[in-house]
Amino acid sequence: MSAAPLPPFNREAKAKLTENPNPTFEYGQKVEATEDGERWLEGEKAGWTVIDTSKEEARKIYTLMISGIVPRPIAFVSSLSEDGTANLAPFSWFNQVTHSPPLISVSISQPTSGPKDTAHNIKTTKQFTVNIISEPFIENANITSLDSPANVSEWEISGLTKEPSIHVKAPRVKESAFSMECELFQAVDITHPDTGKQTGTLILGLVKYIHLRNDVLNERGTVDFAKLKPIGRLGDISYARVGDAFRLPRPEWAVEGEKIKEFLKTTQ
Repeated sequence: MSAAPLPPFNREAKAKLTENPNPTFEYGQKVEATEDGERWLEGEKAGWTVIDTSKEEARKIYTLMISGIVPRPIAFVSSLSEDGTANLAPFSWFNQVTHSPPLISVSISQPTSGPKDTAHNIKTTKQFTVNIISEPFIENANITSLDSPANVSEWEISGLTKEPSIHVKAPRVKESAFSMECELFQAVDITHPDTGKQTGTLILGLVKYIHLRNDVLNERGTVDFAKLKPIGRLGDISYARVGDAFRLPRPEWAVEGEKIKEFLKTTQ
């Protein structure tokens, strides 16, 4: 039985800022105080599924984690081997670690056949670039995840363009509006606590240069997410685009402290 056809990609959709979900929130307010919150808590009546990871197959754990830890940013990593062979691949176990020093992390799983080219290249050459994927070239980027033979160039089949970097030898993706040139800060090999086998490598990259396309910047000189059109990763083979967003300032004790003290008195 074939799946129902999907509607076409909505090219007219515009990401925008909206009011936050509960603008009347007060200290100590219960989730069920709003209609949305009440409906959300109703779902608990369906019960819980609890997974003991020590007794579950690795593949099942993988599918559960990638479907629940969402959305995930994607590191589109460009690297070079010792002999200068270029590699390009996307990884969704990626995030910022610190801003001072500017560090990012990319986690690369290791199949039973041995380290992936990206992990090997970064460990040996100590350099790579991370490029953010935007909507207009997601298909170009996705094709680089192909499990192709070593003699097949991901760059060629992707149709993407190599752009020389300033500090590292690995090229940037010219079509990416936000790219980072990185040096290897630390590589942490992950071994399974039961088998002792290596299952992946956590790469910490020191960001040396950031390249930003001017047309995705706002008046403050930072990136406008609506202009960048970044793509995120969901579970199975699903991707996500950025839709509506809302701004929610973090509370400061200097401003809210007295109000909080007064509220806490009412709970005693």
